[in-house]
Amino acid sequence: MMVRKIAVNVARLVIAMTFILSGFVKAVDPLGTQYKIDDYLKAMQLGTFLPDFLTLTASVLLSAVEFGLGICMLFAIRRRLVSLLALCMMIPMTALTLWLAVANPVTDCGCFGDAVTLTNWQTFTKNVVLLGCVAIVRYRPLDMMRFVSKTNQWIVTNYSMLFIFAVSAWSLYDLPQFDFRPYHVGTNILKGMEIPEGAEMPTFETTYLMEKDGKRQTFDIDHYPDSTWTLIEANTRQLTKGYEPPIHDFYINDIETGEDITMQLLEQKGYLFLLVTPHLGSADDSQFDRINELYEYSRDHGYRFYGLTASDEKAIGQWRDMTGAEYTFCQSDETVLKTIIRSNPGLLLLKDGTIVRKWSHNNLPQLDEEQANKSLEQLDIGHLPKDTTPRKILDIVLWYMLPLFLLTIADRLWAWSKWMKRKEETNKIFKLLRKKKMRKKIVAGNWKMNLNLQDGVALAKELNEALAADKPNCDVIICTPFIHLASVAQVLDANVIGLGAENCADKEKGAYTGEVSAEMVKSTGAQYVILGHSERRQYYSETPEILKEKVQLALKNGLKVIFCIGETLEEREANKQNEVVKAELEGSVFNLSEEEFRNIVIAYEPIWAIGTGKTATAEQAEEIHAYIRSIVAEKYGATVADDTTILYGGSCKASNAPELFAKPDIDGGLIGGASLKCADFKGIIDAWKK
Repeated sequence: MMVRKIAVNVARLVIAMTFILSGFVKAVDPLGTQYKIDDYLKAMQLGTFLPDFLTLTASVLLSAVEFGLGICMLFAIRRRLVSLLALCMMIPMTALTLWLAVANPVTDCGCFGDAVTLTNWQTFTKNVVLLGCVAIVRYRPLDMMRFVSKTNQWIVTNYSMLFIFAVSAWSLYDLPQFDFRPYHVGTNILKGMEIPEGAEMPTFETTYLMEKDGKRQTFDIDHYPDSTWTLIEANTRQLTKGYEPPIHDFYINDIETGEDITMQLLEQKGYLFLLVTPHLGSADDSQFDRINELYEYSRDHGYRFYGLTASDEKAIGQWRDMTGAEYTFCQSDETVLKTIIRSNPGLLLLKDGTIVRKWSHNNLPQLDEEQANKSLEQLDIGHLPKDTTPRKILDIVLWYMLPLFLLTIADRLWAWSKWMKRKEETNKIFKLLRKKKMRKKIVAGNWKMNLNLQDGVALAKELNEALAADKPNCDVIICTPFIHLASVAQVLDANVIGLGAENCADKEKGAYTGEVSAEMVKSTGAQYVILGHSERRQYYSETPEILKEKVQLALKNGLKVIFCIGETLEEREANKQNEVVKAELEGSVFNLSEEEFRNIVIAYEPIWAIGTGKTATAEQAEEIHAYIRSIVAEKYGATVADDTTILYGGSCKASNAPELFAKPDIDGGLIGGASLKCADFKGIIDAWKK
């Protein structure tokens, strides 16, 4: 058992950390995830069906689901539900990555964004491992150790979702807090493009879609046409593989001449502003005044300022007409521009070819009059930021953990805990009402070896008439000796009283003199059978294996089983009652499927109280009944446990039945001697009316 729990918790931590990392890096860069979703859709020929706002929404929701599941798995919140959701997520994801590995429609699945790049086969292998871990956790979800109390689970869940949505929202408004791409702040673009001496060189081809007199034609760099042609689009593709530097597809082309001026701009000393706008048609123009002010500042101080776009000259002209832009535009690759900065437009500041700063269009620097008169060397924005990656990680952890810790303390100490307690009490009331409504309330009589046939039929008639006249608030069953069954069945109204046998054989049929099979019992009209009674265990040496066979045959023949469990006086005095009842259930009925177990009624009978006049107190009975329900829940889940009827079977009388039946986990009684007299038996049945 210890090994099993360790395995479940190790698997749980692997899943949790993977989901948390995957969800967080997606939330930090929602646009990057959106681009990857677009790649998938294009590979599936679905790229034109979904608008951008839907794919962006899917990106944010995907990160939230992964992060939320990871946090719930880490803290063991809603263990059954979360393990099921994780399984439902991993099955299609594993199938998808198998398709990616085989078909290779995209080169990288993007499961960890740009933070960790995996090949498609590596991703599939990772998902197979995760699927195995999820299967382990799903098999025994309750073995996951809680890291937070059940009372505080709602705080962790709600705050985690608020946190991850806030991370996505901030990353969309500004820029990703963590930039895992080759163009992060501090990168020297020239060095990122360098290829080590002796490395195999890749080859690329850039083509230009040009237009003249309404006619469009594609040219390569060697056949670039004269200025009478208008550039529509430039595309670069790799022809042969080789050593691929981190930055391998960055270029800047002069739109008018088609000349590649990349090296000219990057090798020149000093500052360079690059306004990156992958699509001018969809670029946000709300901050064009501030962009123009920065252009004027750069011009006044002698700094270069260029716009980089993949749009055509018509779109550039429209942008200039709309914003009054005077800066020069150059052509670059659309994918590269989207990779450089997650903003349209976004602004880069380079110094000597090194990226010094990045700004989203929502967070452009604003220079006052004094700052506008200073050079970039004199301003903070002209230098690399002082915040480091470890500091950013610490900030993120503190932003998550510190509020969560404070909220948990507040919940523990102040009004929230009281509110939750009242809510919990209310839920208990509703749960109790629900349980009492859903579970059958049963009073069953066990005649044992008493009454001849004539007396038995007479008692059955008397009970039937009494209960027909005064409808009971519970189900009533009488379990008689074999010889009574067929005759008693004739005088009972099945809608008023159910009929059961006191035993059945552990064999289906054959040369077993004196035995009565489950099929024979069913043929008399009986619906129930008592199995596992302590007297059968004690006097006739019925073992768990024998009882397992009897239970299976009874269920196979359509009988419902009243299965008896209970401890002796010695076992009670040794405080082993829990171990005893659990072992008896595990030995004979916990092998059943959930559907089969729903036909089991459990009867707890303290053996030391049967026929002795002793009775367990209502509190003792409730305690053991609650324990029995808890181990049923561990085996079959809370829903099955809530639906399972558990009877008390130890010297229950009309005098103590109301107190016993008032307990939430006691659903009735298995009555012995008091069931042999109509008045005594009805007195116990009427306890449900009090």
